Amino acid sequence: MTEILDLSHVRLGDRPLVVCDVDDVVLHFVAPFQEFLRGEGHELLPRSFRLTGNIVSIETQIALEHPDVRRLIEAFFEAQENWQIPTDLVVQTLDTLSKDADVVFLTAMPPRYREHRRRLLDQIGLTFPMIASEEPKGPIMQRLHAGRPLPSVFIDDMAHNLHSVRDHVTECLLLHMMPDSPLHLLAPKPADGIVRAADWGHAAELIRRHIQPEAA
Repeated sequence: MTEILDLSHVRLGDRPLVVCDVDDVVLHFVAPFQEFLRGEGHELLPRSFRLTGNIVSIETQIALEHPDVRRLIEAFFEAQENWQIPTDLVVQTLDTLSKDADVVFLTAMPPRYREHRRRLLDQIGLTFPMIASEEPKGPIMQRLHAGRPLPSVFIDDMAHNLHSVRDHVTECLLLHMMPDSPLHLLAPKPADGIVRAADWGHAAELIRRHIQPEAA
């Protein structure tokens, strides 16, 4: 029997909802992960938008198998507090938006590393509620918003997550935000109707226009 994800710690007010991915949206991931890999004797070659097959031994240039790639990702999550830093303007932007909307983090990672990420986000002043899950994001967003007649926003760097939310939450502003990295240039592109946010300053403008159209 599948265990239902516990969302009881997320308490929303009678306000718009902004749900935000973490890796490479709120916290840098690819760049510090590449540095982490080099310290482990490996490197990430941006040949396609995937990790398995593109992480190779520096010494032999042989690609690591999936179990070894998974082990490295989990080791990075274990040590994330030593590696990951916030993206530009994210702290100020979310702090300002939180005056008019509820902000929630929805991070795709094994839940056993939740406390590591919670400490890291708290340390940089991002104390908003966080959900750590490897489940599809659309159904989670649907449960959170629960059909409320209020504006909602979802921000992610992965097309499949944006498509998942699009299929489960109507009239949600879907923002595609990603770093300008060689790896992300190879990523699948989001479908029409999903808006590209160049950075957090641009995202703030788009979100404000959506949640407060009368002020735009």
